[in-house]
Amino acid sequence: MNPLLAPLASDDDTLKLIHEPWSGHDTQVVVVTVLGIALIVALIVALKMHGFLALTIGSLFVGIGSGIKLTDLALSFETGVGAVLGNVGVLIVLGAMLGKLLADSGGADEIVDKILSGGRGGLPWRMAAVAFIIGIPMFFEIGLVLLIPVIMLAVRRSKAPAMLLGIPALAGLSVLHGFIPPHPGPLAAIGNLHADVGITLALGLVCAVPTVILAGPVWGRFAARLVPIGAEGAGGGLLAADDRDADGADERSTRRPTFGLTIATILAPVVLMLIRAAAEIWMSEKAWIYPLLQFLGEPIVALLIAVLLATVTFGTGVGMSLDQVTTKFADSLKPIVSATMIVGAGGGFKQVLVDGGTGVAIGKVAVAASLSALVLGWIIAVLVRVATGSATVAIVTASGIVAPLASDLSATHLALVVLAIGAGSLALSHVNDAGFWLVKEYFGMSVGQTLKTWTVMETIIAVVGLVLTQVLWLLL
Repeated sequence: MNPLLAPLASDDDTLKLIHEPWSGHDTQVVVVTVLGIALIVALIVALKMHGFLALTIGSLFVGIGSGIKLTDLALSFETGVGAVLGNVGVLIVLGAMLGKLLADSGGADEIVDKILSGGRGGLPWRMAAVAFIIGIPMFFEIGLVLLIPVIMLAVRRSKAPAMLLGIPALAGLSVLHGFIPPHPGPLAAIGNLHADVGITLALGLVCAVPTVILAGPVWGRFAARLVPIGAEGAGGGLLAADDRDADGADERSTRRPTFGLTIATILAPVVLMLIRAAAEIWMSEKAWIYPLLQFLGEPIVALLIAVLLATVTFGTGVGMSLDQVTTKFADSLKPIVSATMIVGAGGGFKQVLVDGGTGVAIGKVAVAASLSALVLGWIIAVLVRVATGSATVAIVTASGIVAPLASDLSATHLALVVLAIGAGSLALSHVNDAGFWLVKEYFGMSVGQTLKTWTVMETIIAVVGLVLTQVLWLLL
């Protein structure tokens, strides 16, 4: 684990402070933190300020109010930003490159066509599986844009309600976005809590599958009854503008990668990270292969290997030139700049909270209230999500606040805290969430219909995620 990602509040001295009596400074930093979060919310919601600027301003406000020396405040913020971007930022970039080649090579379409070729029976379940696979390397928004034409084409062919197929796909993308690295939110929480990526990934997959089932195909059947729209009322004309022929195939100047190569490329980093986690649990550190597995399973190395593999399987192997591949890599970075910098500013905000003593004060409250880091993290993530509409801001803020309380937990329990926070960050999506409006417009729904379908689905994910992580907490 990169030592820069270790929160400053993870040492024994901080743990002792958490168990000391409440002080006037604790009251001060809690009040300042609440005001700072309210300031960030107001800047984002009321003034429509970019999240990076809002988090930076909020960090300076909290730092001054918490009593950090003015000469040290900028350094505190910069340290937090650098620690997160030094690791998480690289992973976001590599994930975006992989996702871009997956989409533009036709690999994603190959997966979709293969799974949808099984007939109409069980179509919602296969749609959830498609979204689950595609959602591993892709941001939610990118995956949604890719899948919308496919969803609508499937709705038109099967004459099924749009929500019956749409909700399972949305659930698959959303769960992966909140639960599974290398998505930016989970990675930021892993960094803040000093958790292990491989263990978090393994437990995240365990929690993700039943969560997608309940929030996707199961809830989709009820959602289709509540909002019985079909292809004629959804899609925003995407099918007409899409370049697919009647069979759903893309008209490309290059050939598609095969289904097997596509799956192997997408899952390569996941397999490498899982092998690393398994080696840590079951293999002796003295084994000759142990250091090699640790190296190959490092998230940066695993994703780099996948990108290099994709350069062939999704690039030169399907007819692209190296210049075209390089251009696509460059294009992949444009949509992620904003999200990456928000994650960095969130790391700076976290560091200011830690250095100012907010984490210690919150830890005292949690200890007094007998709240576990898992439950406290979930509650804070829900509150910040509802207030700001940003799952990423919710994850970064909640993980930074509970870091001192979680610093003495085992690697398994740390991973579960990350997953609980990720689940809470998805709850109650409403009008201040960009994803809410994307879903509303793509499916041609009213605000009320979107609340009854999408918002309920996101809340189901949050609640099921909390229940599953709590069960695993007791069992592991």
